[in-house]
Amino acid sequence: MSDGGTRTRADGRAESGAGIGGADTGAGIAQVIREAGAGAGRAPGIREAGASDAAAIAAVAGAALTLDTAQAPALVERLLNPPRERRWTALVTEDLDGVVFASLSAHEETAGHIDLLAVAPGSRGRGRGRGRALVAAAEDWLRGQGAAEARLAGNPPCYAWPGVDVRYTPAACLAERLGYERYGIAWNMTVDLTADLSVEADLVRLAARGVTVHRVGQADRDAVSAFVREHWSDNWAWEAEQATGCHYASRDGEILGFAAWGARPAWFGPMGTAPAARGLGVGRVLLRRCLAEQRAAGMASTQISWVGPLGFYSRAVGARAERVFWRYRRSLR
Repeated sequence: MSDGGTRTRADGRAESGAGIGGADTGAGIAQVIREAGAGAGRAPGIREAGASDAAAIAAVAGAALTLDTAQAPALVERLLNPPRERRWTALVTEDLDGVVFASLSAHEETAGHIDLLAVAPGSRGRGRGRGRALVAAAEDWLRGQGAAEARLAGNPPCYAWPGVDVRYTPAACLAERLGYERYGIAWNMTVDLTADLSVEADLVRLAARGVTVHRVGQADRDAVSAFVREHWSDNWAWEAEQATGCHYASRDGEILGFAAWGARPAWFGPMGTAPAARGLGVGRVLLRRCLAEQRAAGMASTQISWVGPLGFYSRAVGARAERVFWRYRRSLR
C-alpha cells in the first residue's frame, strides 16, 4: 500500500450505468464530497470508477507506487479481476488523480478492507486532502455493506500487499492520523534469481522413490486445484488457478505437493506439500522449478509473499527477509 492504494471488483466489468465495483455501492458514494480536515480545504469530489477509468487508475498507481512502478499495471489488472463472489468497489477523484479500492472479507462477515490507495505525487499535500477523502469514502462504502471494521491489510486471495509497506511512510502516517492502530506485521522474502536453482540431482533422487515433477497443464489443473483446496483453502486454490506458472509432484497418481507463481504479479506463492510427502525434499524442487521459470521470464529477483517458514526459504534458495508490512485497523462504529 502506498499513499493511496487499490483493490478490486467482482468480475472486471462495469455494472450497467454505474462503476466497476462488484456490489451495490449504496446512496451517496457516486458523489461523496467531504471536508478533508481542519485547515485542509475542501476535499475533491469522489465517484465510483467506470470501466473507461482503468487506464487512468493504472497510471495513478504507477506514479504513486514508487517501489512498485514496473508492476503497477499488472497489479491493477489483477485487482480488477478478483474471485467472482467478492464484494468490492473502486472510487476515484473527479480529476482521476487518486483512487481507492475497498472490499469485504469473504470469511469475516464484519471485516472490510481498504486494499490499495494511490494518490498522484503532484496532488498530495498542500491542503488537498485527497488521501483522507478517499479513505473516508471507502469507509462509508464499507459501512453501507455492513462492515464494522476497516483494515489496511491484504484481503486474500486477491490482494495488493499484506499491509502497508513500512517504506511507504506517508501511507503509514496517514493511517495513524486517521486513527488506525497497528495490529500485526507481515513480511516478504527476496530471492536473487541469478542464484543456483538447479534440481537435476534432486529429480533423480525423487524418481528413485517413485516421485515425478510436472508443470500444471490444462488436463491436470482441476486435479491440482482440488488437491490445494482439500489440504489448504479455497483462497490458495484460487491463487493456484490464477497463477502464471504452477508445478506439482506426484507418486502413483497421487499429488504430493504444489508451488505457484504470478497469482499476485511477479511474486512467488503459494506452495505446500501434503503431510505424507514431507521430508522427501519435494518442496525445494517445486520452489526452484518455479523460480527458474520466473528467471526465464526475464526477472532478476522475486518476492516470496507473506512468508511463514523463514528457515525453509533461506536454506533452499538463500532468500532473505526484506520487505516488511504493518497491518492496520480501526472500528467503523
